[in-house]
Amino acid sequence: MSTNPERAVSYVLSKYVTNYMDKDVLLLGQHTQTREAARMLRHYETDDIIVTDENNLPVGIVTDEDILSKVSDVTVYAEDTTLKDIMSTPLITINEKSTLQDALHKMRDNNIRKLPVLSKKNQVIGMIFQSVIANVIRDATATAPRLLSPPVKAVLGNLGFVLQFAGVLLLVPAIVATLLEDTTTATGIYLTTVLLLVTGFFLNSYGEKSSLNLQQASILVFSSLFLLSLFGTVPYLYVLPSNESNIEMFSNAFFSSAAGFTTGGISLFDEPEKLSQSFTFFRSYTQLVGGMSFIYLVITAFYPESKLQSMRGFISGRTLHMKELFLTITVIFSIYIVIVASLLYVFGEGNIIDNFSLAMSTLATGGFLPTSTILDGMVWQEHLILMGAMILGALPFTFHYAFVRKKFLSPKLGKEVLVYFAILGSAIILFMGISELDPIQSAFYSISASTTAGLQQNSLEGLNSGAHTILIILMFIGGCGFSTAGGLKIFRLFHLKDVRSLLNKVKRAEMPHQAKKEVTSTLIILALFPIISAIAGAHLAAIEDVSFENAFFEAAGVITTGGLSAGVIDFDTDPATKIVLGFLMIFGRLEIIAIIYIFVPKLS
Repeated sequence: MSTNPERAVSYVLSKYVTNYMDKDVLLLGQHTQTREAARMLRHYETDDIIVTDENNLPVGIVTDEDILSKVSDVTVYAEDTTLKDIMSTPLITINEKSTLQDALHKMRDNNIRKLPVLSKKNQVIGMIFQSVIANVIRDATATAPRLLSPPVKAVLGNLGFVLQFAGVLLLVPAIVATLLEDTTTATGIYLTTVLLLVTGFFLNSYGEKSSLNLQQASILVFSSLFLLSLFGTVPYLYVLPSNESNIEMFSNAFFSSAAGFTTGGISLFDEPEKLSQSFTFFRSYTQLVGGMSFIYLVITAFYPESKLQSMRGFISGRTLHMKELFLTITVIFSIYIVIVASLLYVFGEGNIIDNFSLAMSTLATGGFLPTSTILDGMVWQEHLILMGAMILGALPFTFHYAFVRKKFLSPKLGKEVLVYFAILGSAIILFMGISELDPIQSAFYSISASTTAGLQQNSLEGLNSGAHTILIILMFIGGCGFSTAGGLKIFRLFHLKDVRSLLNKVKRAEMPHQAKKEVTSTLIILALFPIISAIAGAHLAAIEDVSFENAFFEAAGVITTGGLSAGVIDFDTDPATKIVLGFLMIFGRLEIIAIIYIFVPKLS
């Protein structure tokens, strides 16, 4: 930042308010009932409502405090109270061409802390907050000679914490490898751990932990998964055959590492039982780290601490702070892993380390198997345990939190879970009739696809077209939001009911900005999943000389991080293709839309 504070402050105050305004503004008509307005505030996670007249021009403002304080005096008639009755008017606004200094002067003169920003047509296009301007001034007066902007510092600070978090977690498989006297695997994992911790410390020294907007959050999540996958290649380089070229070794390692940290789970190893137990434990553990880190990333990046209060209905009725969130995620999944591994050991009497590897891979909806024969000869109780564990991984993290805290689930959360089970149940029955597999196998593969866990006993290339189609659709839909599962996610299906309004010019003008953004994002994801799968499938069909049906199935497993495979991708696949597919798993883990947010800031 500048070492001349006065010049720095003068410079930033001369910038337009549009550069720093919050574009997510909730607009509602003045005749909207207060009860509906309160619901909208909670749904769109904001504190303010700009009230508009019949011509969609702003006429007042209502805050969450207004609803709480003013409506409490007219409780008996709360159903008939409208925003017009409680709004603050006249509305004080500022033009889009005004500077931050103009905004500060207007706030000071009117004793207010926020200003709606109007376009030339007097339409509200954003909101500028006094706290935002204060943060800009604070950053401008910093004397540290670092040529990093506040957004970059925010991304680096959060990224550093995530890498350190992952580095500490990876000490577990490193210690396991040490205890099993597998020095080769232990060396590779320790080196990865050191790289993560040192890189995280370095990024923290140049960054700062602060809230992010949607574009910055998308950059953070992509960077985290990419660096985890990149550093995670090191242990693979230690165990992969040394007779391959450098590019072949790297492509195999990067693909396998990405399949772990993205919970994609597609394996290049035909006989993983020939790998050491400590290494198969590490592979499964990377899925757990990737799954837990992703939940943490999504909630902290897209729902920073200042906004977590809006998640009260999802969680415990109060704000969930970062430290508590981190510990809760870790503890809940640790308990699940111990329970599942113990049950597998009791019913199957298998190796306890293999059971823990399988439990981690299942709960993280990853799909890596510790041995290629581990699912062979399983009793029905073991199949039920694995199916239950896969479903647990596909349910929202907030479902687990509410369950552990013995809290009643909110209607919104309960609806998503019920819809998920309805889709899953229907698919199992349909798949059972089409696939000609026995009931246990039909249910197992349907759940494996729906949860995007990708556990499978054999290659699925022999299934008929109808069965392939059902599994592909299930992988595209995926699990619930805030889970380790991939895919489109169930909660986005709820947005499809607003597509007709988005296509209608009149109704689109009445839709809140956040609602339009959610529907648009859903449509983009819904279109890109099959399109990218088709393109990747066509390429795989050409280079691997397989049918397009099997290649498309394989590509769908990659982009949705579903992991189900028709045996198309292997060690002999072109190195460049495997690197690209590794990135596709990262893009799929980000549900593709995060990449769009990075390069199309207007949408974010």
